[in-house]
Amino acid sequence: MVYEEKMITNGEPEDEEEEEEEEEMVDPLETMRQKCAETEHCVHTQARLEQCETRVNSRSATEEDCTEELFDFLHARDHCVAHKLFHSVK
Repeated sequence: MVYEEKMITNGEPEDEEEEEEEEEMVDPLETMRQKCAETEHCVHTQARLEQCETRVNSRSATEEDCTEELFDFLHARDHCVAHKLFHSVK
């Protein structure tokens, strides 16, 4: 009977501290993306994307989409991230 109890509780974490440590971890990529999105070039491309989305959403029937503007923004942000991220990764 004792053996069965150990098998049942074996898969459950015994320390609550381990769970807390996992919650405290922050993804450096997400942090860096937020910082890079605030740079002048990224703000400009994001504004162009938002203008396009507003224009497209205001029309009922249009073939226009904002793919180019989205790619421009993602490229600008990822270009910034690429130069900064790997210097902060251990």
